[in-house]
Amino acid sequence: MNNLVAKIEKMKPFFEKVSRNKYLKAIRDGFMSAMPVVLFSSIFMLIAYVPNIFGYYWPANIESMILKPYNYSMGILAVLVAGSTAKNLADSFNRELPINRQINNISTFMAGVVGLLLIAADPIKEGFASGYMGSKGLLSAFFVAFFVCNVYKFCVKRDITIHMPKEVPPNISQTFADVIPFAISILLLALFDIVFRDLVGINFAAAVIEFFKPLFTAADGYLGLAIIYGAMAMFWFVGIQGPSIVEPAVSAIYYVNIANNLGLYQAGEHANNILTPGVQQFVATLGGTGATLVVTLMFAFMAKSKELKAVGRASSIPVLFGVNEPILFGAPLILNPIFFIPFIGAPILNVWLFKAFVDFLGMNSFMYILPWTCPAPLGIVLGCGISLLSLLFAVLVLVIDFIVYYPFFKVYDKEKCEEEALKDQEETATEETEESVEVSGDVVDGKRVLVLCAGGGTSGLLANALAKGAEEKGIKMTTAAGSYGAHYDMLKDFDLVVLAPQVANYYQDLKIDTDRLGIKSVACQGKQYIALTRDPEKALEFVFSILNGESEEQ
Repeated sequence: MNNLVAKIEKMKPFFEKVSRNKYLKAIRDGFMSAMPVVLFSSIFMLIAYVPNIFGYYWPANIESMILKPYNYSMGILAVLVAGSTAKNLADSFNRELPINRQINNISTFMAGVVGLLLIAADPIKEGFASGYMGSKGLLSAFFVAFFVCNVYKFCVKRDITIHMPKEVPPNISQTFADVIPFAISILLLALFDIVFRDLVGINFAAAVIEFFKPLFTAADGYLGLAIIYGAMAMFWFVGIQGPSIVEPAVSAIYYVNIANNLGLYQAGEHANNILTPGVQQFVATLGGTGATLVVTLMFAFMAKSKELKAVGRASSIPVLFGVNEPILFGAPLILNPIFFIPFIGAPILNVWLFKAFVDFLGMNSFMYILPWTCPAPLGIVLGCGISLLSLLFAVLVLVIDFIVYYPFFKVYDKEKCEEEALKDQEETATEETEESVEVSGDVVDGKRVLVLCAGGGTSGLLANALAKGAEEKGIKMTTAAGSYGAHYDMLKDFDLVVLAPQVANYYQDLKIDTDRLGIKSVACQGKQYIALTRDPEKALEFVFSILNGESEEQ
């Protein structure tokens, strides 16, 4: 097992390179930007249709009023994602371009929106059909975003633009500078749309859905599910944020499937599409990647090891809400050969059991989108329509995870107890002998610190610890937590940016941005980060050492 883990770890640089791919990052960050829209709109879907479960149906006019915010938010998701993906890809391209020759990301956003409308909308008598403006148009949205940004990059690098006299204000000059790349992008897409419709007979977005239907079906099978969620867990096991690699490839399928599931349910049919956001958030990653909710509770209430018991109790609440970095790095679970099999196997068994419930017992799959921080068992019941079968599944999947993890937990607990018996205080003694850093209020007073992670959950742990440490010492410090990918416009407002472990592999990209702004940045590693979240004073000392130029972690 150690040899297998070592071989996988050797591939870590390759995995990191894949996770930093500009196009994958643009898709992920584009979705991240649109998540407030997704979560907001889903509230109205829940209000409209959850009462149906209990036999109550809104009058048609009331239902129409409730669904209007949904139709004009989630209903144009592809339009928004085309723009946000184009903007984020433009930001990535700009890191490689001279500071005085940058792509206007707002212009690419608008070109992405217009471009998608061109290739995905069908004209009707009074306006245009919006059937592919929502989740069904997501694949086309990515295509448009990539195309538009590459046209802009081509034009900007070769200075193909309208040059205005020096006397013209910069904001007006920029408007004219964007005319040519915008025009080329849209005219080429318009020409493509004309030719494609003439040859195929339908719009591009509709053709893409038809073309990828076999892939959607294959991905919903037992083998496809095992590959997708096994890969997510394996990447995380070696310290790479798994969804950053896998999710961009399946995100479009997620949202097409969940829209189809709701449509099937409304038509009185069986909602049977498996790959949805809820399956990832509440089934495969029950308590976080690796399905760690059960193992956290084992540590907290069954471990004989003092260290594991402390880690479990400290991690239980965050893991319940899907933030499992405290146990991933605190136990640790990642790169721990003992937990390799259950960490990869539990998510796969979870989704297989879910598919069996849907296929053979008739349980509805996920029809509603819920915040990823919703406690997983509750998310399963609510997302699948509050049925007896969903409640039974939520209980049974916890039992399955317990059975999978228990023997490996016992081995690790015994190992840790033996370590504690031989050198009971070694780690504590090492920490106690570390030289304490005297925090100077002049260095940190008034500073603004931004902590970034993958989804905004883990970063909040350190941001809160820093705020508490500053308050205890009477230091004025502003701390904020955010998600990597939705941070570009925030950077200028902070003095230091800290990357949590799961996004530490993006440090080189972040450093390019922070160096341009003249601010400091740092990436934390596993146990170091978890230790800082638990010790406000140490967290403050860490920030002081970075701001004071004494050290810089990478």
